[in-house]
Amino acid sequence: MNIYWGDIHNHCGITYGYGSLKNALTAAANHLDFCAVTGHAMWPDMHERTKDTAFVVDFHNRGFQKLRDHWPEVNGLMAAANSDRLVTFQAYEMHSSHYGDHHLVSPDDSLPLIYRDSPRELKEDCGCRSLTVAHHIGYTPGYRGINWEEYDETVTPLVEVCSKHGCAMSETAAYPYYHNMGPRDSRNTVYEGLKKGHRFGFVGSTDHHAGYPGSYGDGKLAVLAEKKDRESIWDALVNRRTYAVTGDRIRCAFDVNGAVMGSIVNHSSAAREIHYAVEACYPIDKIVIYRNLEPIRIVEGLLLKPKAADRRYKVRVETGWGNNSDSLYRFDCSADIENGRLLGIEPCFRGRSVLAPSAEDNTSQDDINQIDSQILHCGETDAVWQCETVKNLSTLHPQTCAVVLEIEGTPDTKVRFSINGQETCRTVRELMAAGCSAQMKPYHSQAYKIHTAISASQYMVEDTFMDTAEGPRDYYHMEVSQQNGHWAYVTPVYFQ
Repeated sequence: MNIYWGDIHNHCGITYGYGSLKNALTAAANHLDFCAVTGHAMWPDMHERTKDTAFVVDFHNRGFQKLRDHWPEVNGLMAAANSDRLVTFQAYEMHSSHYGDHHLVSPDDSLPLIYRDSPRELKEDCGCRSLTVAHHIGYTPGYRGINWEEYDETVTPLVEVCSKHGCAMSETAAYPYYHNMGPRDSRNTVYEGLKKGHRFGFVGSTDHHAGYPGSYGDGKLAVLAEKKDRESIWDALVNRRTYAVTGDRIRCAFDVNGAVMGSIVNHSSAAREIHYAVEACYPIDKIVIYRNLEPIRIVEGLLLKPKAADRRYKVRVETGWGNNSDSLYRFDCSADIENGRLLGIEPCFRGRSVLAPSAEDNTSQDDINQIDSQILHCGETDAVWQCETVKNLSTLHPQTCAVVLEIEGTPDTKVRFSINGQETCRTVRELMAAGCSAQMKPYHSQAYKIHTAISASQYMVEDTFMDTAEGPRDYYHMEVSQQNGHWAYVTPVYFQ
């Protein structure tokens, strides 16, 4: 099967959010395989309107009404955008204090906008193929965090484990919750749901609120599917052949006795063959294989000196910085390989970072993420791409863009980079020794950074081992961390 990348939970100006749907779909097509753009639709058990809650109630109701008024147009644009280049799904969101927030996703363009009190009623009454996804599950129970006592895997086979809100895998997972909705609650983590015997697939999405699906660093979803079309990707979603990444597109394979991630298989033998393979985008920090949340295999030490026999390398080229907070700065970039081959190029494109729009200023700002970052060409020995960036929000909140080049060659292979007319040439050996950077202007300037190159033994690993099972309710999953702090969370294989 193939790996495809998407975002099925993000927002724009179709409800409370910024940016046009048209621009959101253009951005998605530039760097994703599939997406849904999600309208906020309802909050059945919203707070009673009082002096203290009036701003919350009014803000949400205005957004819900906006989607209601424009649903035929939204539905039609999503349907028209479905193509060989970008696979689209219909979707909208239900807030719930009792059940936790969910979004309804469907492959059918006939999906109606209906209003119900629970995720089950939405799925059963919409009259289309659909599923719901629980998101930002880690908030306080009763305060829009998931309600594990009400969870139903037949309605909600997927759980969003990471997004701009943070990561809800466990109490100690990277990326805590710091949004104004509150902290991460240990009772509402993925681990707690697994302990209760629930079976679900892991997904990531951005929950971005300014029309840039898949914005780098905010969460993404990988699916294992036969091909890039609605039916194949839908089959992967329904059958939980999914995993989540926080940013980089870490390629993961994971199976137990031949059953791939998301499978629910019969307990037939105490001997289990576990196979995993990882291709990261930065040096691998750690791979942990869990049985019932207990580590049974920990792989470390991939940051050691690269092997002399390596003939595959990855080079990250990052652009951004500067003081331009309002206007976009354009980078025109290319790379040419001499005495080697370009195996691929991975986009790491960001939109302007918005998690929650202002209640005081909820104007559409249609062009907020009219950002033209895209890969223009990827050939056997050369690539051309462009990025548009704004200043970093803080020293801890980057707004840079990047690509990751994978090169086949030798230490003597040369790579020539051209960035806005500035040219530099390095051998792979030189890039393995040190990266480099340059400024575009004399002061407080936009800049680029060519990161230190890494070789295959630092970012690729594959192995098979045997485990002796303990019982029919066992489940196995994998977590991968990179040296740059990005993670992959791979859906378990469940035994029954």
